[in-house]
Amino acid sequence: MRIYQPLVFILLFILQINLSSAQIKPIRIAVAGMTHGHVGWILNASGTVHDFELVGFSESNEDLANRLIDQYELDPGLWYHNIDEMLQEVKPEAVCAFGSIFEHLMVVEKCAPLGIHVMVEKPLAVNLEHANNMKQLAERYGIYLLTNYETTWYPSNHKINEMQEAGIIGGIRKIVIHDGHQGPIEIGCSTEFLAWLTDPIMNGGGAIIDFGCYGANLATWIMNDQKPISVTAVTQQFKPKMYPNVDDEATIILGYPQTQAIIQASWNWPYSRKDIEVYGEKGYLFGPNGHTLVSKLGDDNEKSRQLALLPAPENNPFSYFVSVINGTTDPSESLSSLQNNMIVVEILSAAVQSAREGKTIFLR
Repeated sequence: MRIYQPLVFILLFILQINLSSAQIKPIRIAVAGMTHGHVGWILNASGTVHDFELVGFSESNEDLANRLIDQYELDPGLWYHNIDEMLQEVKPEAVCAFGSIFEHLMVVEKCAPLGIHVMVEKPLAVNLEHANNMKQLAERYGIYLLTNYETTWYPSNHKINEMQEAGIIGGIRKIVIHDGHQGPIEIGCSTEFLAWLTDPIMNGGGAIIDFGCYGANLATWIMNDQKPISVTAVTQQFKPKMYPNVDDEATIILGYPQTQAIIQASWNWPYSRKDIEVYGEKGYLFGPNGHTLVSKLGDDNEKSRQLALLPAPENNPFSYFVSVINGTTDPSESLSSLQNNMIVVEILSAAVQSAREGKTIFLR
């Protein structure tokens, strides 16, 4: 036995190296569509987040593709004119969709049969029919289908949810969520982004979809993926000359058995905001921005504190996506989960119907 012991140690050492290499091998991610203004998120991350490799991007608009290639100093060889060519050539393990919301279904239709995991930029789909088709494809072919929101990575949202789940503020009675800015034209969104963002078919609506989805996502998460009983929405056009085809102002009220959630989505505020207020029986928790927590419990004075960044991989969408694909993170109860985001689309679809018909919609 002594003769072979060194050989056994060497073989074990080699095996350990191979296993370690396999664990740190970056996931091959491609981008489908580049018209979404948030596409810069992954183009920037590709040089700084090392657990994935950007292997290609598809975009039919050659001028846009070339502008982004120059802006982010990308390899021109990564660009493909269409998604079919890209998938065939680079064979990615995962795809991030940064085109219109309407195109999300097409991306899943292309990727799911090939076993390619998909993460779409918020919201999941333009309507419930698209969402149901996407869900069926994901389940049939066994892929992950996640939805990315900027607010998913806010430490304040996670701390609020952690504290309310611990019962610190008692039963939740009201949730108020504000998301919006001056308007996509006013803040300088690109022509390509505006072309579908202000289209009721390609985006599903205006501010009610663009910003209403954040509130629907957070409220659903805080309510442990409980579907609301009712959805009531009011939309307005304060700037019909700028946004003639979609709403630019929306308020959505979600009714639960013992909780009310109010979602305020706007393209009319004088500044950008993404904040949340959660009121319970014993106190309240506010997240005025991504890194600040304001709390008042019982008779105590109001307190404010700054929060540290979330730990990896929960501090950015792409590391999180990689962690899910590698099996080290379970997304089932997360803000990104398919279950949560199916409810989000159901809420948004009901909100659009409510605003159009001028009545409360009761969900089944």
